[in-house]
Amino acid sequence: MDKAKAQLRRVLEVGDADFEAFNARRKEELVKFHLEHNPFYRNLVPGGFQSWESLPIMKKSDLQRPLAERLSGGYSLKNVYINKTSGSSGDPMVFAKDKFCHAMIWANIMRRVGWYGIDYNESWQARFYGMPLNWLPLTKLRFKDWLSHRYRFNIFDFSEPAMDKMIEKFRSFKFDYINGYAGSIVLLAKHLRQKNLVLRDICPTLKVCISTSEMLFDDDRKLLEKWLGIPVVNEYGAAELDLLAMEHPSGDWLVNAETTFVEIVDDDGNVLPYGREGRIIVTSLYNKAHPMIRYEVGDRGILDEKSTPQRAILKKLTGRTNDVAILPSGKISPGMTFYSITKALFEDEGNVREFAIKQTKTDTFDIEYTSLSPLTTAEIDKIKQVLWQFLEPGIHFNFIRKDAIERGKSGKLKQFISLIK
Repeated sequence: MDKAKAQLRRVLEVGDADFEAFNARRKEELVKFHLEHNPFYRNLVPGGFQSWESLPIMKKSDLQRPLAERLSGGYSLKNVYINKTSGSSGDPMVFAKDKFCHAMIWANIMRRVGWYGIDYNESWQARFYGMPLNWLPLTKLRFKDWLSHRYRFNIFDFSEPAMDKMIEKFRSFKFDYINGYAGSIVLLAKHLRQKNLVLRDICPTLKVCISTSEMLFDDDRKLLEKWLGIPVVNEYGAAELDLLAMEHPSGDWLVNAETTFVEIVDDDGNVLPYGREGRIIVTSLYNKAHPMIRYEVGDRGILDEKSTPQRAILKKLTGRTNDVAILPSGKISPGMTFYSITKALFEDEGNVREFAIKQTKTDTFDIEYTSLSPLTTAEIDKIKQVLWQFLEPGIHFNFIRKDAIERGKSGKLKQFISLIK
């Protein structure tokens, strides 16, 4: 960690005028290292390094092979950090980072949460992430959390009694900040609203809420800030890579230019200028154990026009590349846009707690929801009319009320999914 913090200081000392050239050197050194020491990557780039833009865009499918076959020379399964993605967007993928790369990531995360008065070594975190439910792995995770100054809430149970217990935990413990899945924290905030309670009044030590992993809508942010009583910070990351962007106190969603290089490309792989929407491509600049060079994370977004190489700003995340609704006419509608319109309609009623949309056929959508009371026929008809205008007439909607929305093993709620291939 000491070496990583020293290197991070050197990166931060590079001036804006010199940062593009500094990045070019980092990228070229990284590619040359992997071409020399990693047969897996060498096979992906048979022509060698010609230019950055000519390098292939790596996809998750490229990595569907044993991890040992993807490691660079000098690295083995025994001397690298190994983990896997949650699989929320498909099959889980095992990945590796060398220990210096892993230390660089954490040195930078600690620096960034420090913007909000959080000391990662001392501050206590109220954690809303997934957890194993079997006794032994859960006990191990609880012990690891305790060493890391974290208390993990069970996000698989948001019944009223369970949320009342969550509130009592905040009443009895001095938490410094909240970190976790947006959807889970929103459910707690809705419960606080129902009880007319502000969480910071219950736990005065709270400073900030860091929301991650799921889409945070503007209305949800307002809800959280009102009923948690603390600032809400938006974070964006990918487990196989790094923290990719985090909201700065200035309000800008600052891209992590310290340890990653982020590009936006069109559907043909051409780099787009600032202000244009496209596929998000990320390079992990310090991972020598495993190449993550021009890796497609599966999201779409926009870099702000006022971005610079050193201070790139993520203007907007527009959803996952594979989350689209394909309609009978051939029209394609972004799944997250469809979801956000439905969300706004549900919010108007104030009854629905959470929901998820599944496209089962080109003309059929299942809308699963939890609510205080079932939607009335009039409410359903109103929602259908708006959705027909947005999508196209004749679409069938099945409204299915449930006690709980099924989540993935990680605890994430997949808000929109198409089962159409």
